[in-house]
Amino acid sequence: MSGCAGGAGGDERPPADAAAVVRGAADALTKTGSARARTAMEMATGGTRVTIRGEGGVDFKNRMGQLLVMLPTDVKGEDEHRPITELLVPGALYMKNRGAGVPADKWVRVDTTTLADGNLVTGGATDPLVAAELLRGAQEVTYVGETEVAGTKVRHYRGTTDIGRAAGRASAEVRGALEAAAKGFSKDTVPFDVYLDEQGRLRKVRHRFTYVNNGVIDVSSTTLLYGFGTPVTVVLPASGDIYAGKIAE
Repeated sequence: MSGCAGGAGGDERPPADAAAVVRGAADALTKTGSARARTAMEMATGGTRVTIRGEGGVDFKNRMGQLLVMLPTDVKGEDEHRPITELLVPGALYMKNRGAGVPADKWVRVDTTTLADGNLVTGGATDPLVAAELLRGAQEVTYVGETEVAGTKVRHYRGTTDIGRAAGRASAEVRGALEAAAKGFSKDTVPFDVYLDEQGRLRKVRHRFTYVNNGVIDVSSTTLLYGFGTPVTVVLPASGDIYAGKIAE
């Protein structure tokens, strides 16, 4: 096959409507069913830059996922925090090892529709399902060219997405979280770079968020999907295992 730089054999012309292709990425994932996921969230504020990484799987058909989120090491290079286990379900985020004051065997449940950012950044990882749904508001999209992500040929698109517009077009399961984010972010317009395979499935997306929290914070959130079709099982904690007390900041 030829690349975007030209070559013999194959039709590598970009689609006529790049924005429509990008907006359809979430539907392509639903048809696929499930995938493995890696996430990276880089935050910059006041000259300090930290990166939070996660790894797990997402069931796009049943709208559930699980990530193990690794917080940064401390300034001495030592592990300062245990990994946080996150369960992602419509309208809620469950976290284990969330913070001080929470017993080791308890989970914290957060209603994502009440978060100012709709959990686009709060959990240290953008829910891969929400990251895809956010692209439903894509606009001013340009086709950059053909490249590879983890050995897979992909098409690279760049543009912006409008959080409010995405919320209006999103599936019912994530609409509430995106509606909350549309109200909470200082900018509704989110720049992105997305890489789609030949089936229109999202392989990689990087969103760049800006919000105000004791100063302007810039966040670059990257989601990488692979291993499509890998079974993903999410078991929610029993009500008795959910911590109801105050969480230390």
